[in-house]
Amino acid sequence: LSKEFSSTSSTGAVDTVTSRVTRNGNAVVEKDLLNHEDLAGDRGMIDDIFDETYREKEGPKPPLRYVWRNIILMSLLHLGAIFALTLIPSAKIQTLAWAFLCFLLNALGITAGSHRLWSHRSYKATLPLRIFLTFANSMAFQNDIYEWVRDHRVHHKFSETDADPHNAMRGFFFSHIGWLLVRKHPDVIEKGQKLDLSDIKADKVVMFQRRYYKPSVVLMCFIVPTVVPWYFWDESIVISFFIPTILRYTIGLNATWLVNSAAHMFGNRPYDQNINPRENPLVSLGALGEGFHNYHHTFPYDYSTSEFGWRFNLTTAFIDLMCLLGLASDRKKVSKEVILARKMRTGDGSHKTG
Repeated sequence: LSKEFSSTSSTGAVDTVTSRVTRNGNAVVEKDLLNHEDLAGDRGMIDDIFDETYREKEGPKPPLRYVWRNIILMSLLHLGAIFALTLIPSAKIQTLAWAFLCFLLNALGITAGSHRLWSHRSYKATLPLRIFLTFANSMAFQNDIYEWVRDHRVHHKFSETDADPHNAMRGFFFSHIGWLLVRKHPDVIEKGQKLDLSDIKADKVVMFQRRYYKPSVVLMCFIVPTVVPWYFWDESIVISFFIPTILRYTIGLNATWLVNSAAHMFGNRPYDQNINPRENPLVSLGALGEGFHNYHHTFPYDYSTSEFGWRFNLTTAFIDLMCLLGLASDRKKVSKEVILARKMRTGDGSHKTG
């Protein structure tokens, strides 16, 4: 069963709730503040909760240092993806279906794996599911799980500051792909080294992937997607390589990057208008549910990253299915009362218009 965090939760976790009381004849609203310590204790971590004490260093910003290897490789990758688009009319229907299946696996390795399971510990997964998600994560080729989690927790803890790896305040291009083309800001490195990643280090599956990450990427991201259509239904090796591998990989990367860029810039903020992340249904559609970003940064411990269940959220449906099959458990969920109270207190009012 899902755990609901509210003022009456049996876990002791308390979120913002409101109650009307009469004081000197006037109705006023009282607030119970978010008890992050209890929530963190339930999940065994606090490093994805925004740090209000962080202050950016005064003085000039460090100069940009370009990573030319990444610039060249990313340019070639996207040129390859453009070429792959011209091959689609020549591809067999089985190949297109295989490419789409690989995209889904690729995406789940990030959304259900490195994001909701390992970065936020919003649910628990059995060993077989963790192994599956690790293989899917290697197919996504977005750094190993350990490094992905470290960068993502820093992103949440220091969102939209110099310590945020893909700080959206530096513009759309930087938060989308530019952050991978330059050296990290020193604050990102400094804060990342101070995170408590003991939970990740204790996961033998994650550390096994980290040890053998390069061969796992070669196998899952490049060899398997290419060989299957070529071997099983005699697709040409060129189409097998460029569509299920290069095009699928490029689309998967950009779907993830849009969460960092578009979902931090375009959309409404019904839960907290004081933070930058937005609700972006189009991003959710492409990123399997990760575009409900104002909600996610307000309630990072919710396994669904949304209050709307399966709507535009295939990852939530996948996790629910895994729970039904006994492969996952202990889903963390915020109660409707707590969500409404937060909307009323800090939202931009857009929830009233649907």
